[in-house]
Amino acid sequence: MRVVEFGVLGSVTAWDGTGEPIALKGPRHRAVLARLLVARRRVVPVARLVTDLWPGEPPADAVGTVRTFVAGLRRALEPERARRTPSRLLVTEGPGYALRAEHVDARRFEDTVAAAADLPPAQAVPRLTGALELWRGPAYADFAEEPWARAERSRLTELRLTAVERRAEAQLALGAVADAAAGLDAHVSEHPWREEAWQLLALALYRGGRQADALSVLRRARHLLREHLGVEPGPRLRRTEQDILRHADHLDPGAPDTAAEVWARASASYARMVPLRAGTRLESTAGLMRDLAVTGGGGLEAARRHRAAAVAAAEPLGDPELTARVIGGYDVPAVWTRSDDPAQAETLVATAERTLLLLPPTAHEASRARLLATVALESRGTLPTGTRPLRAAYRAVESARRLGDADLLVFALNGLFMQTFERAGLAARRDGIGAEITEVAARHGLFTYEVLGRLIRLQAHCATGDFTAAERFATAADTLSERHELPLVPVFTTWSRALRTATTEPPHLGESAYREAAKSLDGAGMPGLERGLLPLALLCLQVHHDLPVSADPHTDWGPYEPFVRPLLLLADGQDHEAVGLLASVPSPPGDLLQEALWSLLARAAIQAGDRALIRRAQRALEPARHELAGAASGLLTAGPVSGHLDALAAALASHTS
Repeated sequence: MRVVEFGVLGSVTAWDGTGEPIALKGPRHRAVLARLLVARRRVVPVARLVTDLWPGEPPADAVGTVRTFVAGLRRALEPERARRTPSRLLVTEGPGYALRAEHVDARRFEDTVAAAADLPPAQAVPRLTGALELWRGPAYADFAEEPWARAERSRLTELRLTAVERRAEAQLALGAVADAAAGLDAHVSEHPWREEAWQLLALALYRGGRQADALSVLRRARHLLREHLGVEPGPRLRRTEQDILRHADHLDPGAPDTAAEVWARASASYARMVPLRAGTRLESTAGLMRDLAVTGGGGLEAARRHRAAAVAAAEPLGDPELTARVIGGYDVPAVWTRSDDPAQAETLVATAERTLLLLPPTAHEASRARLLATVALESRGTLPTGTRPLRAAYRAVESARRLGDADLLVFALNGLFMQTFERAGLAARRDGIGAEITEVAARHGLFTYEVLGRLIRLQAHCATGDFTAAERFATAADTLSERHELPLVPVFTTWSRALRTATTEPPHLGESAYREAAKSLDGAGMPGLERGLLPLALLCLQVHHDLPVSADPHTDWGPYEPFVRPLLLLADGQDHEAVGLLASVPSPPGDLLQEALWSLLARAAIQAGDRALIRRAQRALEPARHELAGAASGLLTAGPVSGHLDALAAALASHTS
């Protein structure tokens, strides 16, 4: 069988093994060939060929005519094929035809551009130049008006434009600024809406000693974008103009690539080479969001949003193992036990539990364990009423130990930490979890989890009033956060120092420390931590120092409202309303602040003479007798739990007598 090469980067044509053109007969024959080439080796039903060749009213014998065209193409492409033997190139399959073409200039172009993406500039330039030389004109030039060719023409055109820009980028890296500028000047003239091309042209001119021309190019780009599209230049163009005006060091041709440039090229290559709907993209999204989350602020909020979207996109694909990887890939350390977005967390837990049921028996144990750890982590604050997340946490830890998987183990232990609130007074247990996370993470270079372990231990030692040890863990966490650019860590270490001040210094100094610490929450992207925290800390400070309770009536108490309102009503003389609220007040959620909230309820119950609530508070607080109420959070305290228990016992005794 002779070699046949097909060309679509220009007019549609075919060549034999010697490079001689193959006669393809009339325009309808060429149209059939072009339509099959657009399909890229896939079958095109005869009915589709008829519709595409005659978009209006096809002739009565259209099917027979198509078959005649196909027969003519087979004779032209495979003249040596014996009669009545099946074609090996233009094959009949099912309801239609497929062209099993091995040699197509478009495919060679795509493969070359893809390979050049991973080559150093000195090798990439000739590769890309050779690829661009394959173009004889617009793709499928003789079928530019056909709807069936439109998408493929657009795809190939976009790839060509990108190749021109990647070659210019490589030329700039090699210092070939004149070559880059010449190619880019023609490029932006033909395609004036491509901002990256304008930016590269300005850079080439600047590096060629033509600063005025570079700035003129950027002004021309701005004018075109404003006048014809009604948009302002993007941040990259604006930044380039500013950099040229101040002669930024990184514009120098000898300067190394900046991190931003490396990221831009790598992400562009990924976007070009990875299929748009590939499951790989969803998995990569989970990984990216994991890294984005630890940047804090808007990054954390965006990470949560995009993570939820990735999970929602994965589940309908019907591949539970893919869904499990997308869910479990977001193993972001978490130290705060109240969810920032309870509704989203509930949805994620439900999806994880559905996926667990759908996983086949052959699924890897690590995938199941990551789903279980996710259930435990996202179900934070649900105990003591819920036991399923706690069981999930223990199962995840057992699997991780059995597999000897350090990454999985610290993730599972994080989930277990979130579920160690079935009762008050468990700071020592959490300290043990924090110690194991720290040890495993430090040994395996998992720095974000090493920080988590130290913050957990900070909390545990604050709970027992060991502020010297707590400061040691805070300092270690700060050092790691500075080294690895983790901006959320100082939020917790700053608050732990404010807690120490509030516990060991006069109340006015404690109030100042809390108000200063609250500034660290601005823009941190943690509404589950931020809402109501400062007023709660100040109220606990008053209770701790046995000061009169007071608060601004317009205070936003966030999720703490049900637990502080009765005490505030009593302080305001509204006893009847307070008693009504206390009669139906729920138990505080199982989280880091449960001892503090129980202490506030205990004080209100004593003032209101609510014996039932007094006994509930006694039972809840007794296991934490030797801790500081709320200090397990590392943020605030309402004073020693023992003091609240003594007051509760005295109230019961007085009522009995």
